[in-house]
Amino acid sequence: MAGYWIRGVLIAGAALTAAACSSYPTEPRYSTRADGVSPGPYASQPAYPTQPTYPSEPPAPVESPPPLTAPIGSIEGGALPSPSSPYSPAPSQTSPAPALPAPVASGARPAAPSSSAVAGSRYVIQPGDTISGVGRRFRTPVQTLIDLNALGPQGTIRAGQSILLPTTATDIGSDPYATGPAPVPVSTAEAPPPRPTSPQIPPPPPPPIASRPAAPIIAPPAALPQTPRATTPAPSAGSASGAPTFQWPVRGDILRRFGPVGLGERNQGINIGASAGASVVAAGAGRVAYVGDAIPGAGLTVLIMHREGWRTVYSHLGSTTVDDGDEVRAGQQIGTVGLTAGDGRPSIHFETRRMQGDNATPVDPLTVLPR
Repeated sequence: MAGYWIRGVLIAGAALTAAACSSYPTEPRYSTRADGVSPGPYASQPAYPTQPTYPSEPPAPVESPPPLTAPIGSIEGGALPSPSSPYSPAPSQTSPAPALPAPVASGARPAAPSSSAVAGSRYVIQPGDTISGVGRRFRTPVQTLIDLNALGPQGTIRAGQSILLPTTATDIGSDPYATGPAPVPVSTAEAPPPRPTSPQIPPPPPPPIASRPAAPIIAPPAALPQTPRATTPAPSAGSASGAPTFQWPVRGDILRRFGPVGLGERNQGINIGASAGASVVAAGAGRVAYVGDAIPGAGLTVLIMHREGWRTVYSHLGSTTVDDGDEVRAGQQIGTVGLTAGDGRPSIHFETRRMQGDNATPVDPLTVLPR
């Protein structure tokens, strides 16, 4: 029975295969030639149209670009617009160049502001006034006062002298070194005294000695207890340090002592107050080594050399009676009391120094003077 079924399936498959082969066309359905002609039953169907042909033209010659070069010529430029202003000029607009200051000739000093060169008032110097005290009282630089009044490099002033103050000066009240009355206004037409045409030349230095004294430091007076007046000049028995026999140079009050006076300064001696013009004598026998006023801040000064390397210095004298190289004895007059010490009254500055090697070391005068 199974054999009959297999035989039937094979016969049906063979019949289907024969039917499929009989229906397959013998020629291709579409044209396979470029001219559109294809044999077979589909030859009557038109082929795809051929693409039109155009005459070929020779390509245009390619020209090489000219070489790139930077343009040469003047170009007008302008200032860049300010970032803070939206209305700055366009870049094509030119702006004038800023004016440059005129060059200053070699060696010439620039002109000072007009406010510091115009006199506004006049002040009368009093005994004990100093140029620095006047500057402090009127809030004016010392150099301005020197230039306005042609006082010279040392700014020397004297009692009774009338000096000009600039229009910017401000009077803050009395100063220990500027005790005069309020300044008097001057007319605008009044001109300051003429400036010297050439710098003042200081006097020639004294003959060479073992050591020049250091300039005494002039400091504002400190509040000190009242001390007894110095005794009458009399010889002393000396001291254990080997000092020669010294005596007081002038009778009077001790206004400033030896040592620190504040603000990092020191008084290298003592200041003795006395009447103006009172006699100042040598503290001991010796030889005068210097007479003059070339030491800044010391006024008229006398220096005497004594034995065993001792020196005595007498500053802010009103006058002198000795010259360089004179031999003097103890108690001999060498000058008078002056007004330039800045103590608010007539006084002198007195120092005692002793040579230690090449240095003249200050020694407190009260330790070598009679008590």
